[in-house]
Amino acid sequence: MSAIALGSSAGRRTLAASIVGSGAVFLEGTVVNVALPAIARDLGLGLEGVQWVINAYLLALGALTLLGGALGDRYGRRKLFVTGAVAFAIATAGCALAPSDMVLLGLRFVQGSAGAMLVPNSLAMLEASFSEEERGTAIGRWAGWSSVSSALGPLIGGWLVDAASWRWVFAAIAPVALTAAWLASGGQDTSRGDARGKEHSIDYTGAALMVTGLGALTAGLINGPRAGFTQPIILGSLGTGALLLVAFAVVEHRTEAPLLPPSLFHSRPFTGANIATVLIYAGLSGVILLLILQLQGNLGYSALRSGASLLPANALMLTLSPLAGRLAHRYGARIPMVTGALIAGAGMLLFSRVAPGASYVTTVLPAVIVFGLGLSALVAPLTAAVLGAAPEGDAGVASGVNNAAARLAGLLSAAALPAAAGMGGLERLSGLRLTQGFARAMWICAMLCAVAAVVTWVMVGDVRRKRAHG
Repeated sequence: MSAIALGSSAGRRTLAASIVGSGAVFLEGTVVNVALPAIARDLGLGLEGVQWVINAYLLALGALTLLGGALGDRYGRRKLFVTGAVAFAIATAGCALAPSDMVLLGLRFVQGSAGAMLVPNSLAMLEASFSEEERGTAIGRWAGWSSVSSALGPLIGGWLVDAASWRWVFAAIAPVALTAAWLASGGQDTSRGDARGKEHSIDYTGAALMVTGLGALTAGLINGPRAGFTQPIILGSLGTGALLLVAFAVVEHRTEAPLLPPSLFHSRPFTGANIATVLIYAGLSGVILLLILQLQGNLGYSALRSGASLLPANALMLTLSPLAGRLAHRYGARIPMVTGALIAGAGMLLFSRVAPGASYVTTVLPAVIVFGLGLSALVAPLTAAVLGAAPEGDAGVASGVNNAAARLAGLLSAAALPAAAGMGGLERLSGLRLTQGFARAMWICAMLCAVAAVVTWVMVGDVRRKRAHG
């Protein structure tokens, strides 16, 4: 199809649809965190149940994102975007009305599956709709507003929980997703129309193996602390998950159009950047999940106050990330990535001091500021490293792989970190065991960032972006 002008009515509507749709998914990923204690109280959940509320969503979103992009290539990006947005709205409304924990978990998985159709095709629509001269501006606006939605999520979620109920955290997002579907409907659809568009070449087998393998592995990690890691059912779950993921790797090497192209990983910097992504986002996800539980469970914060506690870090990211991105483009990504990972790790160590009676100004705020400075130096250069290390012409696939890696890192962190910190199977989301486990978890997160810094220094090098617009 011919490109549309960004300033035209169709261009503005396409950009708005992409921003609103992906924003709904990103919002849902952040607002739910501050609602977790309220969900746990209402539905009688312990830490294990809270882990599943997070992971049912992340499992589908992370494991199916690449499939969602492939389906958009085959059937039309706009069509998949609209389908995903409508399904996301329906599932989200269902979450608001869920009568039990099992219904909520099932709908959270549907939510993540719909998000996996929506997010990759939101960017693909921009890539295919605008000319090369305007594409960078469109993607830049998308990224900026996505950052704003992620930053405001905890604050909005906290206000909704305190003013009404945790159910409104879901109910308020459903109209946003429907608005995105309306904005995207009626426009000209796009697809690659190349050999990869053949229906038989879509890697459904790889997607099924990835979802079931990660699901079995996650179940074993979450249920292990309560049942015992030596129990046959837990060993079977972990072993089955590992075998299915090995089978996924074999399929990806043999299939005609793999979801995860092995050729991408022939690049040492690309491999290193994605390993660093998994380590960093595992630490980041662990901090966000457990800090909210600690602030509300043991320091007496309201949902709104706990959501607002991280606003300084978000403000730093919005202000400083563009500068870090420009420095990475000019001088290479390795130095800001290494520096940012180490500073973020230092912030995590400061978070380990957050305990009952701690002051926000003297204990929480310094940790938030150091943590935010580290992320500000890290996130944009990490994206630049991934795109700069990918082979020419594979920027979209490389970005999708890195996005999936970040989501799956959050999945594995939420599943494994509580057990590693000695609080797996926690029944009450408060008390001494939570405080002690939280402190250990922050040290583990800091170590993950330190390892990411080493991996970056050794493997990433000073790759720079190969293309002006990524």
